[in-house]
Amino acid sequence: MSSNPSTKKYTASIGAAFLMATSAIGPGFITQTTFFTQQLFTSFAFVILISVVLDIVAQLNIWRIICVSGLRAQDIANKVIPGAGYVLSILVISGGLCFNIGNIAGCGLGITVLTGWPVVYGAVISGFLALCIFWFKEFGKGMDLFTKVLGVVMLLLTLYVAIQSHPPIVDALKNTIIPERFDIKSIVTLVGGTVGGYISFAGAHRLLDSGTKGEASLKQITNGSVLGIAMASAMRILLFLAALGVVATGVVLSGSNPAETVFATAAGNIGRLIFGLVLWAAAITSVVGAAYTSVSFLSTFHPWLQKNERWLIIGFILLSTLLFILIQQPPKDILVAVGALNGLILPISLGLMLLAANRKMLLGTYRHPIWMQVAGWIVVGLMSWLGFEAFVK
Repeated sequence: MSSNPSTKKYTASIGAAFLMATSAIGPGFITQTTFFTQQLFTSFAFVILISVVLDIVAQLNIWRIICVSGLRAQDIANKVIPGAGYVLSILVISGGLCFNIGNIAGCGLGITVLTGWPVVYGAVISGFLALCIFWFKEFGKGMDLFTKVLGVVMLLLTLYVAIQSHPPIVDALKNTIIPERFDIKSIVTLVGGTVGGYISFAGAHRLLDSGTKGEASLKQITNGSVLGIAMASAMRILLFLAALGVVATGVVLSGSNPAETVFATAAGNIGRLIFGLVLWAAAITSVVGAAYTSVSFLSTFHPWLQKNERWLIIGFILLSTLLFILIQQPPKDILVAVGALNGLILPISLGLMLLAANRKMLLGTYRHPIWMQVAGWIVVGLMSWLGFEAFVK
């Protein structure tokens, strides 16, 4: 019996959404959220709201243009501006590698919390587990299942901790609309940590590889992009509420690992174990997402690269693990900084996709909605200005 094409497309869009969300929800995501909650307190709710709006606009544009064209982002960029695809690939792959070193570190730390083993042991074990997913030729289905299961586990466990921390929800809701404090860098970092760098393209490239493309698949493309942001945003909100409940009591979060303080304070020893599991799940799914997406920016440049894409992904994971073993530095500051860097990359990557929005040679008869283009260019301009204000001025 043949599978229903609509069901296959729906399943593919769910898998792409989970890959995008779990790629975003890594150690950096967790660290950034707790770090800025301690800095901004309830006003961080406003930052989250702004970042969610910017995230949705960016993802709607990027997913639609990539999947309707049937081309990966680097190939679109090269057709829009010759050579731009190579520059975009360098930015995405280098950012993905930096993030993946932090992801491997997060895997090691998560296992250390759960077992007491040295961080290096946990990193090596987790790197091997990630490799196993790509050991088989049909790795796409395994990757989808892996991210779905661990994505749901992370959300449920973090929900439990958020409830246990008893956050001041009314104050948070007030500050969502009228914040007492405002921080530009936090917006750039959050947007970068959710849809910046390689994360912008994780779900779209996965959906493309699953065969879901063209104007006929617009419903699945849109649903997948929104669902991915909704899941990542839900996790962001739950982490924020968990941290808010803890800092509201006057607890000062650990400088080296603020998220562990949140989970342990909110739910005791059980909370600490939950933190270890959530951190490990977030880290290893991000290892998978970063490796897959980063290599997807390389493999279309030569037939040999395309043929050996699976082995390139394996090599990317091995390199990330080896670099972490050699560096072994506390990841907190690095993870926050790389998230901010990804926020600076977003205007470039989104701008290149928007330049393709009216190219018939790329999109055929498809008409990209004007409101979506305008909103996209507003995000490009706003993120460029915010990045300049936060890091240059």
